[in-house]
Amino acid sequence: MKNIRILDCTLRDGGRIIDCAFPDQEIKELAGKLANAKIDIVEIGFLRDCRFVNYQGNSTFFTDVEQIKPFLDKTRKNVMYVAFIDYGMFDFTTLKPFDGTSIDGIRFGFTKRDFVESHDEVMQCIKIIKQKGYQLFIQGVNSLNYSDLEVLRLVDMINEVHPYSFGIVDTYGAMYMDDIDRIYSLIDHNMDSDICINFHSHNNYQLSFALAQEVIRLSKGVRQIIIDGTLSGMGKVAGNLNTELIVDYLVRKLQYDYELDNILDIIDDYIQKYSAKYSWGYSIPAMMAGIYKAHPNNIVYLTEKFRLETKDISNLLSMISPQERQRYDYDNIERIYMEYIADKIEDYDTINELKKTVEDKEAFVLVPGDSINTHKGLINKYISEHNPIIFSVNYIAEYMNSFAFFGNQKRYNRLFSERQGKNVILSSNVKSDSRTDHIVNYHSLINRGYKYFENSTIMLFNLLKKLNPDKITIAGFDGFRAGGKKNYLDASFPNERNKKEFDILNREIKEMYLEIVNTLHGKCEVKIITPSIYDKK
Repeated sequence: MKNIRILDCTLRDGGRIIDCAFPDQEIKELAGKLANAKIDIVEIGFLRDCRFVNYQGNSTFFTDVEQIKPFLDKTRKNVMYVAFIDYGMFDFTTLKPFDGTSIDGIRFGFTKRDFVESHDEVMQCIKIIKQKGYQLFIQGVNSLNYSDLEVLRLVDMINEVHPYSFGIVDTYGAMYMDDIDRIYSLIDHNMDSDICINFHSHNNYQLSFALAQEVIRLSKGVRQIIIDGTLSGMGKVAGNLNTELIVDYLVRKLQYDYELDNILDIIDDYIQKYSAKYSWGYSIPAMMAGIYKAHPNNIVYLTEKFRLETKDISNLLSMISPQERQRYDYDNIERIYMEYIADKIEDYDTINELKKTVEDKEAFVLVPGDSINTHKGLINKYISEHNPIIFSVNYIAEYMNSFAFFGNQKRYNRLFSERQGKNVILSSNVKSDSRTDHIVNYHSLINRGYKYFENSTIMLFNLLKKLNPDKITIAGFDGFRAGGKKNYLDASFPNERNKKEFDILNREIKEMYLEIVNTLHGKCEVKIITPSIYDKK
């Protein structure tokens, strides 16, 4: 007896690329032909209430199970028909009881936020679906958003309500193999053995097919598994797992009895026209959506509205909070876009000019920690012996021909007189008052995954990565200490700034610094010569 079943969601998730506007006759024929091909479960579309949909036919956005009846051949015994409900988008008081003439099951999707903030309402929806007699499929949207402990708590609820299946959902196409191994194992070892595990993925990293095979492998032929796919991978942006690929795999590797030729005929007869008119599949913007776990509508909007380069899409996504990326707010995107272009510059020529000075040489970075004073003799001796290219951070060093890097507007303004005649480099968020300043693109120097992403020292390190030195030596990179201890080389710096968050600040700076060191490993030696809490040693 086979333990793997295929759920084709072309009419639902695939249809989102055309706003689910399938002609009625096509809906009926697709559902019937998928059943002829022995697909186990066919998802007919969405159920949404009248606040969101005005159903008039030629659509798989339905408002009532009665509207779905004409598209189903209920004489077929080999196929189950289901529809999808997103939490908050359907009035469950209007759900008619199951009577065997329409859909057999309901897939109910909710986010972690829904589950936490509206727990009682979510549970009430689940209760109604079961009370009305439908097979209950629970889809925990964006499984990567749950910690291991949160997954286990969710599984406790699943065991309590005992649905037909529980879904691992790669909503933003951001999973790697270790993610699916970890999440599957947590669920498999703790969920009741007679509940199916349903896997639904998006193909941003081109891993959907590989991840589906991994889920099948992990099932060991025991756990009942449902794999979602769409014909030709049809779906928004990157699309989904290709139904035809998983069908072929199961036929050839596990001797399942799906009719691959029928599937290929359906693609030729129905899906080819959509792929000729609409675009889905791998793209760099789709990859960005996976990296930043962003709703695909954000990518579509940025691509179509602003015609941006890929690196700009990446930078803009990084400026949206992780929570907001999972939704789409076009007004917010436009506001962030305006902020972005205000200090975005093209720094290709500037980088090349600086590279001529630094490439294959030693860069010596003077960070304004107190050890600049306490270890001045050591620093002077090192500079005298090695003759490196010197960079100071947010202050003017006393050494001839050194460069002063500023990522902070206040420090730049304060040192107006000291800057005159010096080599100054600015990140583009700092407004320059001199034609001789070297200005580099701020957005290429920061990592918005951190709270303190604007740390000027880290920004300079990221700049140096672009300039290809063969060695980076650092002094004054002390770290922040509370308790009235001196953190800077002079009193012009705010010693107690963010003192309540020194632990977070130190941890984040160390993480960002070590990421840079690891990136440069084998290409550029990096060492700190003064005492530092960030030294990996």
